[in-house]
Amino acid sequence: MSRLHLIEVRSELGAGTRGASLGVEAVKIAAHDFASKFFYKLPATVVPDRNDLLYGSEGSPFARYLPGVAEVIQNLRDAVAESLIRDEYPIVLAGDHSTAAGTIAGIRKAMPDRRLGVIWVDAHADLHSPWTTPSGNMHGMTLAIALGEDHRDAAVREPDATTVKRWHALQAIAGTPPMVNYSDLVYIALRDLEPQESKLIRKHKVKVFGVPELRRKGVERIALDALNALSSCDAIYVSFDVDSLDARLSQGTGTPVPGGINEREAGKLLQNLVRNPKVCCFEMVEINPTLDKENLMAEMAFEILVKVANAIDLQIPSKDA
Repeated sequence: MSRLHLIEVRSELGAGTRGASLGVEAVKIAAHDFASKFFYKLPATVVPDRNDLLYGSEGSPFARYLPGVAEVIQNLRDAVAESLIRDEYPIVLAGDHSTAAGTIAGIRKAMPDRRLGVIWVDAHADLHSPWTTPSGNMHGMTLAIALGEDHRDAAVREPDATTVKRWHALQAIAGTPPMVNYSDLVYIALRDLEPQESKLIRKHKVKVFGVPELRRKGVERIALDALNALSSCDAIYVSFDVDSLDARLSQGTGTPVPGGINEREAGKLLQNLVRNPKVCCFEMVEINPTLDKENLMAEMAFEILVKVANAIDLQIPSKDA
């Protein structure tokens, strides 16, 4: 694992349920229980969080804790960019999914001239904005940040001027928006979304691979089709939200959804994705041990993480090679 670099993000500002900030440690406890030296061997960077803000005002009800979320996103952007510039392969292990905008921004910062593709393995589309959000939770707005999307024509909220200014500043955190284009976005295991998100996906013809199609064609074929859909991209990033797993398996996450993939399918899917040489960063998010029993979600996540890391390690040469 000479070039793999772990980036730990313990932020849960973007979630509506508390506890995702404990996910990183829960996975490490799982590794200890399995007598694994995985984390001992893996160099790591810890990204500063702002969970202290949870004890104060949430700010705008349409973009809760936006200044703190933006700060964490900026911190993660810099950590990911620095890792890539050092010719490492960052593996991001994070709390809630809002911080993934920082992962995307970091890749853009390190590779400003490369076309970036995103594979979003998630039950949710995360395409809301302060104008459309049903909850104000920013883990449902991550891709709208990256895509430079406001979706005001479907507005059901009217955010104040300060929130709008901060939102647009966040969308520009990697330079002129967007960080990624709709044509370079692929969803896998998507199954729980609001009408405003469905409208955007239809409008921009975003590629979606649902669970029934995955079962019908097999995970190897879906992985290949997802990568082929991004064949024009120079670099690809894979983000795995554990709520892509079926709700029976993913009680230890904030928003479990029935009808998802199983652990074996997830492991095989992600292994096939990261074996592609264009994939430059992998991320795992939304493990919440406070909602779990006997740390089962974290144990499952750890087993998947090890499979993914081993698949990556086989694809990248040592710096000394």
